[in-house]
Amino acid sequence: MIVLAGRHAGKKAVVVKTFDDGNSDKRFAHCLVAGLARNPRKVTKSMSKSKIEKRSKAMKPFIKYINVRHVFPTRYTVDMDLKSAVDEADLVDSERKVAVKKELKKLFHDRYLNQKDVTSE
Repeated sequence: MIVLAGRHAGKKAVVVKTFDDGNSDKRFAHCLVAGLARNPRKVTKSMSKSKIEKRSKAMKPFIKYINVRHVFPTRYTVDMDLKSAVDEADLVDSERKVAVKKELKKLFHDRYLNQKDVTSE
């Protein structure tokens, strides 16, 4: 999906969990999304492996709750298991949220470097 409003407007994200009826904190339909606030830098075929590794470390993930009216769903799906990496209880505490972001960065980074192994559409 694409985020339409807020700090991450225009960024692509993946829906981790949806709340169709809301909950006690947010009384509107919303979803928990994870995406990239900063994408990896451009890589070309002629670059060395060390340079590719260095340029791909630039990615920075984000995770947040977003109103469903502020997102644009796309037809694409991702076969990554983000539910296991993101626990809602960890998002309350700022220190644990940093740990979740580091784990997300590791997942996205591994997936980015091993694109040839993935056969999904």
